[in-house]
Amino acid sequence: MNPYGYGYYHEFIPQQPNFYSPNDYPPFVQHQEQFEDTRQPALERRVAALERQNERQTRELARLNNELKRQNDEQKRINQEFNRLNREFNRVNQQVTQVNERVEQHTRRLNRLNQRLRAVENKFDFPFTPGEGGF
Repeated sequence: MNPYGYGYYHEFIPQQPNFYSPNDYPPFVQHQEQFEDTRQPALERRVAALERQNERQTRELARLNNELKRQNDEQKRINQEFNRLNREFNRVNQQVTQVNERVEQHTRRLNRLNQRLRAVENKFDFPFTPGEGGF
């Protein structure tokens, strides 16, 4: 209802504000006076204290989560380094095994040559006399 009695819209005529039903969100601020007799200060203080505690615990959990992420990243880095060192050790171990096999082959060859030398010495009756360097 327009206070000027006009029943149509015109941009120069002030219009009636929209009507809000009680089911809609009220466009005005509700006053606390109607709830003053039902307030419970002790309960409100306890709720406020619990909210502060919740905020502190949330911050602490966030800090602990960040610390855990940092530790996990550090552990990943350590594991990567450990795996790299294991690969390097395996490579060196394989090389040592190959060298040991070659040493065994060479030792067997030297033993065979030594046996042949002793056989020739015995055949021609040459006494063994070590020369330079023990050979």
